[in-house]
Amino acid sequence: MGVSCHPFWHVAGMLCLMVSTRAPHRRGFGNVRKLPSGRWQARYTGPDGLPHKAPITFTTKGDALTHLAGVHADISREVWMSPAARKATAVPLLASYAASWLDDRTLKPRTRSHYRKLLDAHILPTLGGHTLNTITPTLVRTWHAKLTTGPTAKAHAYSLLKTVMHTAVAEDIIAANPCRVRAAGQSKRVIKIKPASLQELTALVAAMPERYKAMVLLAAWCGLRFGELAALTRADLDRSNGVVHVRRAVVRVDGQTVLGTPKSAAGVRDVRIPPHLLPVLAAHVLAHAGPGRDGLLFSARTGGYLNPSALSRVFYPAREAAGRPDLRFHDLRHTGATLAAQTGATLVELMNRLGHSTAGAAMRYQHASADRDLLIAERLSALVEGRA
Repeated sequence: MGVSCHPFWHVAGMLCLMVSTRAPHRRGFGNVRKLPSGRWQARYTGPDGLPHKAPITFTTKGDALTHLAGVHADISREVWMSPAARKATAVPLLASYAASWLDDRTLKPRTRSHYRKLLDAHILPTLGGHTLNTITPTLVRTWHAKLTTGPTAKAHAYSLLKTVMHTAVAEDIIAANPCRVRAAGQSKRVIKIKPASLQELTALVAAMPERYKAMVLLAAWCGLRFGELAALTRADLDRSNGVVHVRRAVVRVDGQTVLGTPKSAAGVRDVRIPPHLLPVLAAHVLAHAGPGRDGLLFSARTGGYLNPSALSRVFYPAREAAGRPDLRFHDLRHTGATLAAQTGATLVELMNRLGHSTAGAAMRYQHASADRDLLIAERLSALVEGRA
């Protein structure tokens, strides 16, 4: 302990004030303090010798310290920029930033096309001329409220904008994401899907042309998507083991047919074929499949990949004949999922069969059929009558 005499006490006969002469303990780079609002402020001295504050305040002390750690790392890498210099740097317009954001992403062709259409139709006409730092939560809320498109496209447009702005935050172009509209990225299913019953499926298949009967059956019993079915070749059908190998899918992008991988990584899968379909598939291969191992199982009449519109021309009359004018081809996946669930398949088994990577996606395809509900009702009555 050292001794230091304050001038005020430097008089004869009076004891000098005793204080510690040890250096104060350093708490690391910069410092944080709690504001009267309850939020935390981060402060530091920059390489320019001037004091600086973080551009925003933080909810927790830990968040403020994390920000300081990032600033310290930037200084160590010699990439630190003073707030004044950063402010002077031109902030890009949303239109130009979104274009570069899209170019830098590894996306499937159909996803890229979808994002481009969302930007051009719903986002950029209103917000494209704004610099990123002038897009405020109020501006986003007003833009979202005035969107007149359907609920699904509206949710997709908002989610895309939020993702783009999140990248801008991560790249330190803006301090915070202005997309804060609660549940705006979610949409409720507008169409209530009713899976085809076994009787309806039988009638539908009977009304289809011979070359597409097996395609409808595989869609319903194996839960394959149209694009996956259209890409199947002879080599993908393992009749000896009763398995169909899903490895590719075709999609339509800006009027062109593009061959790629299935919708997600989980879409690459092997699906067991119900045994009662194997004779039908064998007959189909002999009569309609293309030649060689790479011959398409379901091709257009003129050859090449089948176009959804070409299938619709024969599917629509068939669904009318089956008494289900509301049935879409994709709804056959719902039929397959419902039938599989009724056999006692678990959620994980349904996910694997349908090619879904999340449980939420697979759960959307589980439906309680009217026949099953009738059986439950009858069993409930049986409890009362003592017949259970």
